[in-house]
Amino acid sequence: MKTIVINASPRKNWNTGKIMKSAAKGAESVGAEVEYFNLYEIDFKGCMSCLACKRANKEKGICYYKDDLTPIIDKILEADTLLLGAPNYLGDVASGFRALYERLIFCVLSYDGGPSYYKGKLNIGLFYTMNAPKEYYDNFNKPTFDNYKNTFSNFFNGKVIDYPVFNTLQVNDYSKFNIAMFDEENKKESREKQFPIDLEEAFKIGAELSKGE
Repeated sequence: MKTIVINASPRKNWNTGKIMKSAAKGAESVGAEVEYFNLYEIDFKGCMSCLACKRANKEKGICYYKDDLTPIIDKILEADTLLLGAPNYLGDVASGFRALYERLIFCVLSYDGGPSYYKGKLNIGLFYTMNAPKEYYDNFNKPTFDNYKNTFSNFFNGKVIDYPVFNTLQVNDYSKFNIAMFDEENKKESREKQFPIDLEEAFKIGAELSKGE
């Protein structure tokens, strides 16, 4: 089994990064071959609408635009499992996640009565971190994130699990920033008590999706 793990956060070693590293360890624990990418370390764009993937004389299910993201998309399409995580910015995923999502979905999207040119089976774990509490997410953000889950399910034929991580710690020292609307004590309590549970759940999901049949 081959698992691709992508941290689609600009912060390599903070909340999303820690979650994705735990998910990667879960995949490794069941013997999967794991490749890990920090998306914001590479030079990439979203879908450029070149339509090369829809040309009649070209192989389907491939992204033909050439940048640093292209070989990662190739690896995803050859893998058994994708573990993808991003922070929640302004009620939606960070732009890096969205750029990858556009490229990955559009290159397999069939305009010939589809939905998908992809004929394999890709299990997918989606992880979202946010400083919002669960109640806010449930009331305002969940439909947006459910749409990502449903789209991945429709196009890649595998099991899709999503896992939101709530009330995250934004910085180590809140006194250095003008973010007084957040309760530092509450954030640190959540980091101490809830975040270890989230890390363990990420590990379990990584293992479950990467263990094969």
